[in-house]
Amino acid sequence: MHKLTAQRRAELQEFQESLNISFRDPVILNQAFTHSSFVNENNLGKNGSNERLEYLGDAVLGIVTSEHLFRKYPEYDEGSLTKIKSVLVSKPILAGVSMKLGFGKYVLMGKGEEGTGGRNRDSTLANVFEAVLGAYFIDSGLEPVREFLVRSFLHNIDSKQAEADDYKSRLQEVMQAKYKKRPSYAIAGNFGPEHQKTFIVKAMFKGRMLGKGKGNSKKEAEQQAAKNALEKLNEKELKKQSAEPK
Repeated sequence: MHKLTAQRRAELQEFQESLNISFRDPVILNQAFTHSSFVNENNLGKNGSNERLEYLGDAVLGIVTSEHLFRKYPEYDEGSLTKIKSVLVSKPILAGVSMKLGFGKYVLMGKGEEGTGGRNRDSTLANVFEAVLGAYFIDSGLEPVREFLVRSFLHNIDSKQAEADDYKSRLQEVMQAKYKKRPSYAIAGNFGPEHQKTFIVKAMFKGRMLGKGKGNSKKEAEQQAAKNALEKLNEKELKKQSAEPK
């Protein structure tokens, strides 16, 4: 990992103060903000980016979120808790939190990636959020991470909205109720560099396309395809109702 300049140390200190968190080791925090494109352009080594910390942060986020939901909603069964969690830890939600908290400002990014709008990309923002969680866990342990997540993110969970945003589950329920079968999802294509692909997915049922969506991960694209399918089904139902005699 490259040596931190005085300016970079000041930037990282500014970040910590803005969120009321504290790292003993600013180097690992800096790595959490280091995009793979920056590593590649500056020859910083195989594991110089934030990808390993992102992997760890994803697990930390999962356990903290699961425990928080378990305690907050004792009346919910496993299925309901899983639905809410899947929405809360999805790329679009994490990207929104990351943007709101100003994470993007501190990302070290290659010039090429920067030039294509990478700093504001959902996947970049979500990944750096998870990487910072991973770094904070390594630096300070689980309790400070839990406190930060509850204070900045989990305290204002709207369970009903989270369930409503799980479009795949909703589409499955609709199709199961009407046809006794589930829809399927097929990748229709992808584009972009290997480390930053955008996927296009179709929601299918009996060979017919119900909806189409795109995202920076297959999971995100499937959610968008399900959302598009639900919108089309709702439009079709409304037209049917309006055509019926009063």
